Amino acid sequence: MKQVIVVGAGAAGIFAALAASSRGAGVQLFEKNDIVGKKMGITGKGRCNLTNTAPMTDFIARTPGHGKFLFSAYRAFSNEDLLRCVHQWGLATKEERGGRVFPRSDSAIEVRKLLYHRLQKQHVELHLNEGVLTVNHTDGGFSVRTEQGSYTADACIITTGGLSYPVTGSSGDGFHFAKKLGHTVTPLKPSLIPFTTEETWVRDLAGLSLRNVDVSLWKHGKKLASQFGEMLFTHTGVSGPVILMLSSQAAHKPKWEFPMQLRINLKPALTAETLDSRIQRDFQKYLRKQAGNGLQDLLPRRLIPYVLEQAEIPEQTLINQITRTQRQDLVTVLQAFSLTLTGTRPIEEAIVTAGGVSVREINPGTMESKKVQGLYFAGEVIDIDAFTGGYNLQAAFSTGYVAGCSAAEEEADQ
Repeated sequence: MKQVIVVGAGAAGIFAALAASSRGAGVQLFEKNDIVGKKMGITGKGRCNLTNTAPMTDFIARTPGHGKFLFSAYRAFSNEDLLRCVHQWGLATKEERGGRVFPRSDSAIEVRKLLYHRLQKQHVELHLNEGVLTVNHTDGGFSVRTEQGSYTADACIITTGGLSYPVTGSSGDGFHFAKKLGHTVTPLKPSLIPFTTEETWVRDLAGLSLRNVDVSLWKHGKKLASQFGEMLFTHTGVSGPVILMLSSQAAHKPKWEFPMQLRINLKPALTAETLDSRIQRDFQKYLRKQAGNGLQDLLPRRLIPYVLEQAEIPEQTLINQITRTQRQDLVTVLQAFSLTLTGTRPIEEAIVTAGGVSVREINPGTMESKKVQGLYFAGEVIDIDAFTGGYNLQAAFSTGYVAGCSAAEEEADQ
């Protein structure tokens, strides 16, 4: 019987172990935490965004970090294959806005328990609270050492995640293992992470959410990227879905250096002329009031002072005293409200890590190392990362599945 060691019991590690065991391999799965799938528990705000119903071609397009590397993995194990599996195992799911798929119970704990029981049912030897300290390649295969002892196997799959959310166990161990085994680890950066701003007044807007806005990154007067949707002000800057996606794009563009300008079109559905007409109607309605009152039907009240400030209109100015030029400046600001981005929050707070084991050194059809026979990688430890919406978890499930299948079947090919 082929013996396989899997290091890390996150989404990729669990599916690698299940795939290998279902093909007749003896599998030992090591996890430093006391539960499996700990990071899965924080995806989708604790509801576990399992995958997305989008076509797999969209998965590639929404993976700025080497999406094309995943073609083979997605052919082998797609979102439909994943859902077929979890449904057969007893998990009911539901589809929400944007094609995102969640357990019907809205409980990540249910998903973790389901996968834990599945590992038990398939007789995977699970080593909880037993983190791997070293991974060595030997003449006979691989040996790993933990604080409890040493173990050997014919093949080893490293699925230790990235550097984000170290409380879940993602502390970068896999990168050290990979380097020691001769692999290149590309620069590690935070992805899907809030931006920090030079403007300290954002703390006054903390918690304020803006919907249906067009948000773009600019540098030296050149537009770099844009996203449409929802964003959020925080105590240190900006966050929310569109901001996280922009941060993912920025993580893969070394030349996009901070500081950068963030421009927010607060009314993207309106042309400048239409917006000007709308403002004139509101100003007529509040003609004898101050400027701040004239925008209360158009903007969240907390945002109004800062919009007026950028338009250089004192908040106490009476509406009937606002000039045509000032009104046009206001239109400009409403469609390009700006902030100066100084960086991101620490990588430990990122949803995923950009960078990792170089995809050039991994066979995309098997997830096997091109440098060390019998060594496999899957999940976030590889230099792959995607937008929010279930795409990252699906990448972990798919690469884990392929690695597990390949590791188990290698011996039969010899």
